[in-house]
Amino acid sequence: MRSLKTLLSRTSHRLGVLAITASLFGACSHTASTTRGETHADLILHHGKVVTLDAENRIASAIAIRDGNVLAVGSDAEVERYRTGETQVIDLGGRTVIPGLNDSHIHVIRGGLNYNLELRWEGVPSLAKALELVRLQADRTPAGQWVRVVGGWSEFQFAERRLPTVAELNAAAPKTPVFVLYLYGKALLNQEALRVLGITKDTPNPPGGVIERDAQGNPTGMLVAKPDAFILYSTLGRLPKLSPEEQVNSTRQFMRELNRLGVTSTIDAGGGGQNFPDDYAVGTELAKRGELTLRIAYYLFAQKRGQELQDYQRWSTMTRPGTNADLLRPNGYEMEGAGENVLWEAADFENFLEPRPDLQAGMEPKLEEILSLFAEKGWPFRIHATYDESISRILDVIERVKEKRGLENLRFIIDHAETISERNLARVAKLGGGIAVQDRMAFQGEHFITRYGKEAASHTPPVKRMLELGIPVGLGTDATRVSSYNLWLSLHWLVSGKTLGGTALNAPEARLDRVTALRLATVGSAWFSGEEKLKGTLEPGRYADLAVLSGDYLSVPEDDIKSLESVLTVVGGKVVFAAGDFAPLGPAAAPAQPAWSPVSLPRN
Repeated sequence: MRSLKTLLSRTSHRLGVLAITASLFGACSHTASTTRGETHADLILHHGKVVTLDAENRIASAIAIRDGNVLAVGSDAEVERYRTGETQVIDLGGRTVIPGLNDSHIHVIRGGLNYNLELRWEGVPSLAKALELVRLQADRTPAGQWVRVVGGWSEFQFAERRLPTVAELNAAAPKTPVFVLYLYGKALLNQEALRVLGITKDTPNPPGGVIERDAQGNPTGMLVAKPDAFILYSTLGRLPKLSPEEQVNSTRQFMRELNRLGVTSTIDAGGGGQNFPDDYAVGTELAKRGELTLRIAYYLFAQKRGQELQDYQRWSTMTRPGTNADLLRPNGYEMEGAGENVLWEAADFENFLEPRPDLQAGMEPKLEEILSLFAEKGWPFRIHATYDESISRILDVIERVKEKRGLENLRFIIDHAETISERNLARVAKLGGGIAVQDRMAFQGEHFITRYGKEAASHTPPVKRMLELGIPVGLGTDATRVSSYNLWLSLHWLVSGKTLGGTALNAPEARLDRVTALRLATVGSAWFSGEEKLKGTLEPGRYADLAVLSGDYLSVPEDDIKSLESVLTVVGGKVVFAAGDFAPLGPAAAPAQPAWSPVSLPRN
């Protein structure tokens, strides 16, 4: 094997040590099969470039898999000895193999329930093309249904570098209601959408939002999140939903799309409008059927303001975080802890179009009571906190709970942390917490610069400093309502320091090399579900979760990182996605339901 030292500088990264046992296709041993006297492989991939991400950052040319685990990695000759007449052998043709990507913060459950309803603008190069897609989808959308674009795009990705106008949406879909969500800042509704929702000149502004009006007081079709996103959540919640059968299909379609991008694991951070246990039923059913193609760990998000503690008390009698409830253990679909909205009053709002909000006064005693329950029950937790001012107050509470109750063996996560200070980084490190970062700056960086300046943006968030302090860091997307679910955009952002539209954010010294960035999207993210000893690297005994890439991540031009995808994705030793020359090796895509779903509409 060759070392990555000859290709890229090596950056060390300390990760915490926690372990749980969970597998998509059954319990996997930590030990390679050879120690049990079993020397043949179920699957061998050879003639490739296998990026192991092990302690030595070795590069191999072949990998052998047995019983869902990595059996061996090495040269073609070294791995050949595990081949028998029953072994499936795949010639990689020189392609690069990486450990499967792991999104440490995504709303995959909610996203799956709605994926088949959404027209996605990921990768659409121009506003003209985006509006054409709206027109095409409106023509095929039946009466009573909507065209909806719900996140994953930025105006700076468009050649025109601007938002659509309501007039353009009216022209593209004169008879079909259209809802377009822009970050967590605005939503655009065409005239038909206003009519269907009954929003008129006499409609008052709802709590937490503004209905934009013209000089005559008529609604323009723009909803503004000011001071929070309730107006966007509540309006989206009024739109039609899929049937249970269609939700199953939608979740499978979304998982396949993530598999196409090389994602094999996700951690669901909860989300607004995501109610437990009802909205988790589809994932539970797919787990029972053995039809999950992702490993999914999830956190529970209290939905009712003022009733958070009661929800957690009730859930603590229904679930067993981190221990794998017996019913779900064979399928790796498991509850991990509480968050990201632990307490409504303790969550800030990441809309850089508006001034920074303060957390509600007097929230600390309520948060302390909830975190004390978590300490008592052994529940890991994660807390949404964008701004350093919010993080300071939250850490004050965590420190008090640690002093009174002890948190030495309890994982906690700060989510987002865009403007976290050096002082608070040191506090997180001392407390043993982790930080989940996402590429929200790639989508909102231009707005951040406008409000806070280029100097502030040059180290937002300070990922490199987090690693220097030994803080566990996991990479994610925060998809699907703001950022895209495409982790390659996150990797490109970490490596290049640029927004989706090419604006320079991070200074060169604040950027990450490609290997370090990839580690955050693999073994780094695994820390956040306590599985860093089970997955994230390709070495004997680890889960056989991997992606064969369309290009070499280590050497493609920097901007081409955004366009990478998987041509062969393996989870637990089984092929879950295959494309191009490998297409015959993978399962065929099921037709999307309903038949008019935007999923079947070409985006390019």
